[in-house]
Formats: sequence, C-alpha cells, structure tokens
Amino acid sequence: MAASPETPASATPRRKVSRHRGEGQWALGHFTPLNGNEQTKKDDDGLNVRTRIETIYSKRGFDSIDGADLRGRMRWWGLYTQRKPGIDGGRTGFLEPEELDDEYFMLRVRITGGRLTTEQLRVIGEVSETYARGTADITDRQNIQLHWIRIEDVPAIWQKLEAVGLSTTEACGDTPRGMLGSPVAGVAEDEIIDGSHALDEIARRYIGDPQFSNLPRKFKTAVSGSPRLDVAHEINDVSFVGVVHPDHGPGFDLWVGGGLSTNPKFGVRLGAWVPEADVPDVWAGVCSIFRDYGYRRLRNRARLKFLVADWGPEKFRQVLEEEYLHRKLLDGPAPEQPTQQWRDHIGVHRQKDGRFYVGFAPRVGRLDGSQLAKVAEIAEVHGSGRVSTTVEQKLIILDVPEDRVTSLVDRLEAMDLRVTPSPFRRGTMACTGIEFCKLAIVETKERGSDLIDELERRLPEFEEPITININGCPNACARIQTADIGLKGQLVTDADGNQVGGYQIHLGGSLGLEASFGRKVRGLKVTSAELPDYIERVLRRFQAERADGERFAAWAARASAEALS
Repeated sequence: MAASPETPASATPRRKVSRHRGEGQWALGHFTPLNGNEQTKKDDDGLNVRTRIETIYSKRGFDSIDGADLRGRMRWWGLYTQRKPGIDGGRTGFLEPEELDDEYFMLRVRITGGRLTTEQLRVIGEVSETYARGTADITDRQNIQLHWIRIEDVPAIWQKLEAVGLSTTEACGDTPRGMLGSPVAGVAEDEIIDGSHALDEIARRYIGDPQFSNLPRKFKTAVSGSPRLDVAHEINDVSFVGVVHPDHGPGFDLWVGGGLSTNPKFGVRLGAWVPEADVPDVWAGVCSIFRDYGYRRLRNRARLKFLVADWGPEKFRQVLEEEYLHRKLLDGPAPEQPTQQWRDHIGVHRQKDGRFYVGFAPRVGRLDGSQLAKVAEIAEVHGSGRVSTTVEQKLIILDVPEDRVTSLVDRLEAMDLRVTPSPFRRGTMACTGIEFCKLAIVETKERGSDLIDELERRLPEFEEPITININGCPNACARIQTADIGLKGQLVTDADGNQVGGYQIHLGGSLGLEASFGRKVRGLKVTSAELPDYIERVLRRFQAERADGERFAAWAARASAEALS
C-alpha cells in the first residue's frame, strides 16, 4: 500500500494528532471522523433520512428539520435548500448557512443515462407545475432539477415520480450520483456498443445500497459506446468508453480520476479492456477503492482524482485487480479521435433501424413544466415514447419514422426548441446561478439566454462550433475549464471603481482525446454588462486570424494575450 500523502501545510497551528488519523483512509485504519461531514455520516446513514422526511418533517414543516439532516443527509435524497432571495453575490462567502437557506428546496430527479419515457417526462412536468412553480432545468449530468419545493410536498412528489420508475435516491450527497450514458444508446448507426444495459445494472445493484452510501465525497460515472465520446468521460470519477478489442470485439476502455471544480484534473486510462458483462463488477471495484482509500480528512481533497494523482494509473489498476476483483483485467486499445466537432447529437440523424432521432436545443437547459408536457405529447405523436437528455443540457426524441420528421421539427421550432440552432444556442450552457444556488456570486441562466440573442444578432454569419459555458462561482458545475470560452462568476471592478458581477475568462478548453483546460490571460475579467462586447471582439479576432480548418481552442492556445483581451 502507498504511504499516506503528505499533509498540506496549515495557515494556523494545529493540535498534535495521532499518527493513525492520516488522510482518513479507512483501508489504513483511519476511522476517526476528521470533520463535521464525516461525523454526520458516521452518526447516521444519509439514506435513513427519508423516514424522517416522510413521518416528521413533511408533517411538522421546515422549522422541525434537524440541522445535520437539512444541510447534510437530505442530499442523499436529492434535496438542497435553495438560496434565500435578495442576497447579493458579494455576501455569498460571508454568511452562515442558516442565513443563506431559504425554506424551499431544489429537488434533483435522477435520470440514469438520460433515458426517459414520455410518461416519465409528463410526470416531471406535472410535478413542476403542481409543486415547483413551473421550474425545470436540464443539467449537464442529464438530470432534471426542480425548484421552490416545500418539505410538506416531498412525500407526494416521491410517490408520483416512483410510480413511473423515477427516483431522487442519491441524486446528491457523498454517493454514486447520477450516471451518464449516451443519449442515443442502442439506436445510433455508428455505435460501437450499447452501454445502457451495463449502466442499468450498476444502478439496479448499487444505488441505495448502504455499502456505497458513505463515500468520501461525490462519485460520478459515465458509460458510453458512442464513437462521438458523448458523455464527457474525461471528467468523471470512472468512465467506460466504447472500444473494439482486436481479439475480443466490442467492450469498454476504463478511465478513472477525472473531475473539475477548483482543482481540475482529467481522468487517466488504466489501459484495461472491460467486457460489457463485467462493467458492474469493475465499477464496484473502483467505487470501493474510493470508499476505502479515498481521503476523508479534508473535503477539498476528498475526490478520487487526488488519490489517482498520488497513486498513478499503474498502482490504481494493481490495487483494483489484486484487492477487489481478484483477477487480472485484459489490456486494451484507447478510443479513437471523434470525427465530429459537435458531440451533442443535435439535429436529425438516421438510426440503425431506419428511423430517426431528433436532437434539439432549449435555452441553456431551462424549460418549464408545461413545455415538458408538450414535448412528451409531441414525442408520443411522432415517435415511440422515448426521450433522452444530454450532457449539454439538450433533449432528443427517438424512433421517429421518416415521414414524421418534418412535422416533428416544425412543432419543436414553433416552441423555440431549435433543431438547427445557431452555434451560440447550441454551444452555450449555464449552471443554476445566484437565482437559486447558495454558492453562486452572479446570475447565469438569464445572462446566458440574453447572450445567445445578442451574439446571434451581432454575428449572424458565425458558423464555427463554439462552446460558451457560464458558471456562477468557481466550482465549475457548467464545466468552464473545458469550454472554448469559459466564464467563471466573480465580483469585478467596473470603470467607475464599483464592485459588480462579472466573470474571469478561460479560453481554449476542450474535451476529446486532445483534451485541455482553458487558458487564463492575466487580468482578463469582464463585467456582466461588458460580456457581449468582449465575446464579439474575441470571436471576430478568431475569424480574422484562424488558419484553414482551425478550431477556436487551437487558435486560443497560440494567440497573443492582446488578441484574447
């Protein structure tokens, strides 16, 4: 076993602690809770809070909720308190949690692999309209988030969701959260292997299982057999990527240790090929390593990416094989570079069965309950009753006969759900932002929607693929480091010397087999009001200076600081 990583220096003197506390790794005998989060989990499994929600909190109201449940264990059932209205971004980092908490919740609906039936989509729409003031946001984790949820209504919401096979179990918390899958699994003409069955089996076996309900922190999963690499496998804790083994045929290449936030790291290949039938067992092995060896002492080092960085892929694979699988994995090939620049499946595409799937773009993932119900109705009339969400906050309707495609496209476009969107509509994502999130500093959703309109007006001729990701704080929920233009919300100083909402700029990030994190130019920040001017300026400079066929990320990597400013 590897030695415990060196303890980071502390800004203040610390009491001498037992050498057995280390990084809080269970496998090394470090079971003493080292922070409040670990103590809360030791006191009671987060899965157990459901009973209290149903029997006590929903009947007695918000003020009856125990603090450790409110800001901890309720996440195990997809519930976060949302931000109290009227608190500006400058106070985000200075207020206590109880000062930021509103008496309403965000509820995250878990959607494994992004796959929904129209019945399920309709029920989410009904829950949105009845209990969530019409709110519904598609996330870049293929989930749907609702807001303005009252604790009194949660049991009724669960009953409605679970009646159609949906769940909020472990949608948040230190658990195996929502699992990504190709939104066109099983239907795409170019698919290497259908990963949906393996993904479903992982969820069936392990979601809600107490053996994985106390992880050091969140654990993110992706499984896709698409050659488009359509699940952002590079930034998940564990990813299974479709490849063809020269001797054994289609299977999955195993990646571990990806993640963003304030210390981003790309996942690494273990060089191991995994057949479809073995994916759940290998997933459990990787998750068990995280549970047993993951760092629990400091929350900001409690992601799998730090363990992988310290161990390296060779040691990680060795521990996985020897201690958890008790057998060797086969060596295998790496995935090939995708041929498409967009990986989002937007537009009209032929399926392997001769029917079509149609991907379309809401504005920055934001819909409302009535729109979800209309999409469900349209999908039933034109398809087979199957819909998918994507990791770019988009939607896809599957199984459309050729003679129904035009009608479907017309219906969607009439709802401002674009099947042939501009690059700006197609490539702009935004996190929840200050409207609801207690960590946010700036507004994001409305800002993103307005930015789309402004760029379409200013640059109608722009046709190159471009991703613009807007985040309300440094935590990178909207993947700012991997966007062509990543916008990290923070307070900036305007021309009059006032502190106002704005963004630090990241430029030239990308995913794919040539993945890179965006470049930061020293001092490059803009106010929210200056944002359209800045993006117009840098995109016009890109158009003027790019080589033939050069993508924005490649140009941004070589451009001068002056060109990017």
